[in-house]
Amino acid sequence: RRCLLRLSRGGADAVVTREFDLPSKAFVSPEDAGFALPEAKASVSWAGAESVFVATDFGPGSITESGYPRIVKLWRRGRPLAEAEVVFAGDAADVSVAAYADLAPGHEVQLVWRARDFHNNDVFVRRPEDGALVPVAKPSDAEVRAHRGRLFLELKSDWVTGGRAYPAGSLLAADVAPYLRGPVDGLAKTSPLAVLFEPGDGQFLAGYAPTRDHVLLNVLDNVRSRVFVATPPTDAGDGVGWHRRPLLAGRAAADGFRTVRVEAVAADEDNRYFAHVNDYLTPATMLLGAVGEPAETLKQAPAHFDAAGLAISQHFANSADGTRVPYFQVAPANAEATGPRRTLLYGYGGFERALLPAYSAGVGIGWLERGGVYVVANIRGGGEFGPPWHRAALRENRGRAFEDFIAVAEDLVARGVTEPAALGILGGSNGGLLVGNMLTMRPDLFGAVVAMVPLFDMRRYHRLLAGASWMAEFGDPDEPEDWRFLKRYSPYHNLRADARYPPLLVTTSTRDDRVHPGHARKMVAKMQDFGFDATYYENTEGGHGGAANNAQTAFVWSLVYGFLWRQLRVSDAGAALGGERG
Repeated sequence: RRCLLRLSRGGADAVVTREFDLPSKAFVSPEDAGFALPEAKASVSWAGAESVFVATDFGPGSITESGYPRIVKLWRRGRPLAEAEVVFAGDAADVSVAAYADLAPGHEVQLVWRARDFHNNDVFVRRPEDGALVPVAKPSDAEVRAHRGRLFLELKSDWVTGGRAYPAGSLLAADVAPYLRGPVDGLAKTSPLAVLFEPGDGQFLAGYAPTRDHVLLNVLDNVRSRVFVATPPTDAGDGVGWHRRPLLAGRAAADGFRTVRVEAVAADEDNRYFAHVNDYLTPATMLLGAVGEPAETLKQAPAHFDAAGLAISQHFANSADGTRVPYFQVAPANAEATGPRRTLLYGYGGFERALLPAYSAGVGIGWLERGGVYVVANIRGGGEFGPPWHRAALRENRGRAFEDFIAVAEDLVARGVTEPAALGILGGSNGGLLVGNMLTMRPDLFGAVVAMVPLFDMRRYHRLLAGASWMAEFGDPDEPEDWRFLKRYSPYHNLRADARYPPLLVTTSTRDDRVHPGHARKMVAKMQDFGFDATYYENTEGGHGGAANNAQTAFVWSLVYGFLWRQLRVSDAGAALGGERG
């Protein structure tokens, strides 16, 4: 009957949390014992029908250096927040803390989570009867989830335990019961670890969704979606012997370059799932199915642009160290035969985020319909090939992500798809750091650069808003050894007055409380002081998304695509080969 709504003012990460009653379609006021919290970067989740776990700004000393809650409490209905019971308190140097409960009848379990940095965490099982916290024995970077009496562990690094080695990217399951009885020395010593997924042959786990009796697996196979279902043995008891099979067939099975993502409908009640299917040219479709039964189409979004004559293809470029880097290309079917075209190259390359084919009305209307080529680079630092692909570009190795992006750009030129004057690049947030480095490292390779809500100043990023939480990803600028490599990829510090840079557009938001708009402001100011072509737009709303509603989104993206189309040019020589003249 009740849900917790998080309401953002102007798109910021900080939210107001309020309880909402579904039957009456009304908020539950604090006077009626409803849960309500003022604006903060808070984490709130149900601990039961009459209580919530809350981690928020409780006053001085309750916030970490990263700007997130340091303390999580159990707040009972009808009691003042000041009387909430402290469940766990982390350190100021931690990123954040939180707690949540799996409330499946007969399988209730409470977990407390402490993020020491962006990649390493401690997880505890909380015993409700006495509040004792039992540590989950696991690698520090493994992610943990509880569901219907099981703990699921997603490994980010190799792990040897119980006499067996489990590779990074594996999904394991164990019984939670021993943790409810007392301290546990190791998972494998008390409950056999069941293997639901192990990476191999180009396949890596992109996510999973437990249902009542199964676990749905979203898998990437050479950056192509595949969906499987893992089922425990029918003679269960020891939890081992899970088997895996494909979940979907036919069009929904992600043939070609479609992205398919499945999620449980009512994980505590049945085995139904939603499947979300789309690609760069096909609007999103939602299907409803149940394990062992055919899926039916519930809804398909309308097409917003004319995709006739366009084709999706996958290509590979060789990076500086010989690594094969995949990228997707959306272009007219005969693009390579008709000569260079205006091309937009997008990338991210960080935080294990995989870039998969997805329908975008903005890309279609603003770029593809006008004859442009759209390219997405799956560079290292992302999650396209699991944790190893991410780790390959961490900290001092960040340069590999930049080398991968350069390799893709050079491959596009070598294949005749585009030429430097007609090649634009786009990235946001960590992707803004990426394109900022392309600006300073290879200004000769690009005709225009767009950076949205970007990181540019790597000397001070950790002192601005949430920046301290990313030091495990980038490094600590206050450590001399770290600053030596950070300085190499700090765009603000690598601008030179005697260089020649392509035109730059930077967009940000005053309400961005994740990446400080100061990064964008000072970079553009320095560019303009040097006399370079740098255009700046700061929306007063929008948070880290840069826009707070559809009208603002349309405005910002019109600026972006208009800027790129005006700045990029196909040369006379390229036009003579059949390419589109600028």
